[in-house]
Order: sequence, then structure tokens, then C-alpha cells
Amino acid sequence: MANPVPPRDRTDQPWRSEGAPPPEPAPPPRRRLPGGWPRLVLAALLVYLVANLVLSYVNEGNEPTISYTEFSRQVADNNVSKIYSKGDSIQGQLKNKQPKPSGSGSGDYTKFTTQRPSFADDNLWANLEKHQVVVTAQPVVQERSVFVNLLISLAPMLLLVLLWVFIARRMSQGMGGAGGMLGRKQPPKPVALEPGARRTTFADVAGIDEVEGELNDVVDFLKNPDAYRRMGAKMPRGVLLAGAPGTGKTLLARAVAGEAGVPFFSASASEFIEMIVGVGASRVRELFAEARKVAPSIVFIDEIDTIGRARGGGSGMGGHDEREQTLNQILTEMDGFSGSEGVVVIAATNRPDVLDPALTRPGRFDRIVHVNPPDRAGREAILKIHSRDIPLAPDVDLGQVARTTPGMTGAELANLTNEAALIAVKRRQDQVTPADLSEALEKVQLGAERPLVMSDEERRRTAYHESGHALLGMLQPGADPVRKITIVPRGRALGVTLSTPDADKYAYTEDYLRGRIIGALGGMAAEHVVFGVITTGAESDLEQVTNIARGMVGRWGMSARVGRFSALPGDAQQAYGLAAAPGTLDAIDGEMRRIVDECYEDACRQLGDHRDQLDALATALLANETLDEADAYRVAGITRLHKNT
Repeated sequence: MANPVPPRDRTDQPWRSEGAPPPEPAPPPRRRLPGGWPRLVLAALLVYLVANLVLSYVNEGNEPTISYTEFSRQVADNNVSKIYSKGDSIQGQLKNKQPKPSGSGSGDYTKFTTQRPSFADDNLWANLEKHQVVVTAQPVVQERSVFVNLLISLAPMLLLVLLWVFIARRMSQGMGGAGGMLGRKQPPKPVALEPGARRTTFADVAGIDEVEGELNDVVDFLKNPDAYRRMGAKMPRGVLLAGAPGTGKTLLARAVAGEAGVPFFSASASEFIEMIVGVGASRVRELFAEARKVAPSIVFIDEIDTIGRARGGGSGMGGHDEREQTLNQILTEMDGFSGSEGVVVIAATNRPDVLDPALTRPGRFDRIVHVNPPDRAGREAILKIHSRDIPLAPDVDLGQVARTTPGMTGAELANLTNEAALIAVKRRQDQVTPADLSEALEKVQLGAERPLVMSDEERRRTAYHESGHALLGMLQPGADPVRKITIVPRGRALGVTLSTPDADKYAYTEDYLRGRIIGALGGMAAEHVVFGVITTGAESDLEQVTNIARGMVGRWGMSARVGRFSALPGDAQQAYGLAAAPGTLDAIDGEMRRIVDECYEDACRQLGDHRDQLDALATALLANETLDEADAYRVAGITRLHKNT
């Protein structure tokens, strides 16, 4: 089994890579702070408390403020050596230590400050001279500068900021960085393929042999570039894979890289686009730079229509929005390739019709490969690949499963096998049986069963509705065989009639399409013939009828009145009413009504002529709820012809 999609090297890296040379050994990761956020909060509180304690100690001077009475007493006791006065404020120093006054803390002091009252009349100067106290010109207590006071007041905040930066750096290194929004300063190294892992090759791809042949040219070019250079041949610089979802476009691109043995870079186009303009273009430059370093290599861009839509449609702002800048960078990178670089760009899209013409011109995506749903043989091969790790019962016939799944893509077939395995596990089986595959197919195509309780009358009407579909499908020549009939509610439907062809059809005749309309109208016709009423149960049938009739008249030239031209090209639902003149639209509407009315009358007539068979099918459905192919044809008394004209 092929290895899974490789992970990204970094969360902000918009691409994955496999098969690239091993990256340089990364330095050992720094030890992250243990404990996480609780430890961080606790450390911040501790730093704050310590800083405040230190500041309180620094701010706490040894010079208390004493009363003027105490100052006068110390002067009288001849214990003052010198003072400094500024206005009524006095600073001084004692000859001998004195205990601090109450309210100023414990301990002794020698330096002090006091305030002389304005009303004092105590002959202070005479007393100072008498006791030989020196009056200085410099302050006794030196004050700190404004800058030092500012630093001390900001110290707790600075410590917290430093701690926060330290923790944030440690966390960013553990999470791969937070620079994804603004781009990466250092380009990440490609991720090497894990030792022993097997890459995807063409052996893991089935059902699209014609596409594989187209891509073999790319594989051969990557394996033998010198042979092409000697002949002067240049490989297409870009290959565009166009097809419905699930047809295996991404798997094909990985298989090309695995088959050629070259590094493979894959990314979704939407991952390049960010809110900030210019980031997508820088990521494109980085991706192509990494691919050139390990050339020959393959760059795969999935869903390129996300950024590759035609410019100038008014969705951007004058061509300077992020999407268009990213597209312009892709165009520049591809146009700048030379034949010797060995970088091949493969892109995938579901909507090649909306791409900018500059992308699909020669020199860029100059080769368009259409990836279509597989045919019967391809579906059988795909089923074998996806069931390699699933134990199958000996009586499982994958060829029969492939015959009953026309139009299903590789992804849908993979989902079918997985659903069958899940059902087998729920039933506690050791192997997947044909019954498991049949139930899985019903679940995928018809929807899951609904525990809906219906009245007897509604259940009987549903049985006749589904019997009408089935009987007309059996009676119409060339119609798709009826595979199963059920009145068990599934999805949005109260009952389902499943009809699939024996072989894939690529072109449809007018008789076949009329038969499809008659079969789709069989449920409504049966209710009208038996009960004389019409219910809402035919809503999805009428949608199918409308689409077929519109295509017959407006697109496929099956109406003599409208003519042999396509009046409703492309998507008829969008183009209807816009692509033709009013008279032509009226003619289309009239022809659609004529075809549907004729088919409905034919359906009612056939059901009336075969009323006994209709009653037999309805009775069997009411008794058994579900009839498979063999039982349905046996109850109706119709021989099943194993051919499809």
C-alpha cells in the first residue's frame, strides 16, 4: 500500500514534499520551561513581589522625620553636629545615635529631617552658635536623581517584560514559530521520505491507462533529460490535469514523481493566499526556489482554479489583490523556466473552463490531460487495488461489482470498499461478503436507511410508485436493467428503484432517452392509474425528466422544430434563458412539454396494459420490502435479456 501524504515540516509551510534529500540536522531543541502556564503566572508574581521588596528597601532611608521639639531638645543637649536648611525644612546629623521615634520603625538614627514651624520664635540661630552647630551649604541627605528614580519605579515592569519575552521565545521554538502570517525568514528544508517507505507509482493507479500514457512522457523526460537535450526537444513546462472530483488527479501526480524517482512538492492553491497582500507571491517564489535546488523535481498545485481564474472579472481591486498577485507570480515563475532546470509543474482542477488564458498558453500549462471516470475494466482494477488489504470472501466477484457501478470515480470506489469493510466489522465477520458489498453500494448510491414509520395507505402507494418505475424499466427495449427495488426509506426518498447498465454508455440515442423519461415518469403514472392521484413523491423524478428533455431539445438536436443546433450550450441550468432568442426559447419550452406529455401518456398506457404485473410487483414489495434483480424479474414474469443496445 502506498505511503500516506507526508506531513509538513512546519505549520506555516504551504506545501508538502516527499522524496527530497534529507534536511540538514536541526540543532537540539531547547528545553521548554516545565509546568506551562501555571508556572509562568507563579514566576511572574514572584518576580513582582521580589522587585517591590527590593525597591521598598532601597527607598527606605535611615533618615527619619523627627518633630521640631525633638530637634530642639537634641540641640539643647549639644548632640547636633551640623545642619542644612532650605526654607523651613531642616536636615541634620547627630553626634551620637538616638533611637528612632515611634512610627518611624525600629533602630537608631544619626541623620534626620524636620520642619521648623512658621510661628516658632526660639532664637534658633543663637542656640546653634552657642552649641557650635555647623550650618553647611550642602544637603546633609543626598537625594537620588530623577533618572534613577524613574529606573527604580520601572524596574518591576521591565523584569516582567523580560520574563515574558523569554517564555514566548521558548514557546515559539516549540511550536515551530509564529511567522506564518508574514511569511518565513528562513525557508524550511524539504521533508525526506521516511526510510523503508514506498512511494506511489503507476502500480497504485488503475482505470486511467490513457492518462498514464500521456504522463509517461513526463516520467521519461525526468529519467533521461540528456536524451531530450541532444535531440533539441523540450518537455512541456506544465501539465494540467482536468477532471471531475475523485478521478485521481492528485494520485496521478504523485505517481509520476514516484515513478521517476524525483522529489515531489505538493500544495493546494488556497494555501498560498493570506489576508496580507504579497504573502502568496513570496510563498510561490519560495516553493519554486526549493524545487530548483533539488531539480529534477515536480511541483504539484491542486485546485489551481482557486487562484487561476481569469483576471479582470471584477472580483479583485484593479489587479492588485492577493489572488491576482499570487497568480502573476506563478506565471512569472513558469515563464522563467529554461529547458535545463528539470522542474515540471503539474496542476489539477475541476473547472478548466474558468482558468486564465495566460495559464493554458504554450510555454506554461501547454498540455491539458483530461482525467475521466474509469470504464468497467478500470473500475474492476481500482476495486482490486483498494481491496488489497481487505479480506474478501471467496464468492466475492469484483467484476460484477464493477458492472453495477457505472460512472463511479476512484474515490467513490475506495469509499465503497471501505463501507463494506465497516459493515463486515459491525457484523463481527472475518471477511467481506457479497452481501456487505451490496449493502455498501446501496448506502453509497441510495443513502442510509431511515427509521420512518409510514401508514399502510402511504406504504401501499409507495409500493405502487416504485413498481411503476421498475415495470416500465423492464418493458422498455434497451432500458437499463433493474437491479433492486425497495420501499425502505433511504436518504430523502421513501423508496428507491436502482437501474444500472450492463456496460458503460458514451452516446445515447433518442429512443434510449425517451425510455429514460418514461421510466422516470413510471412512479407518477402508477399512482395516477391505480389511485387517481398525484403526490409530491415524484419531485426528484420530474427534475430528472426536465434535465433530459431540455438536453434533447436544446443541446442534442433531437427536435425537428428547434433544429439541429445547440440552443442551450454548456450548463443548461445557467444558460437557459440567456443563450437563445425569445422565439427559440418558446420553441424549446413547447417541444419539452410535447416530449414529456407523449412519454407520460405512453407510461400510463403501458401500466394499464400490464396492470396484473404491476399489482404482482407491488404485492411482493409490501411483503418483502426489498426485491433484488432476479426476484423482481421473476415476480413480473419478464425474461431478463443480458444485453444492452
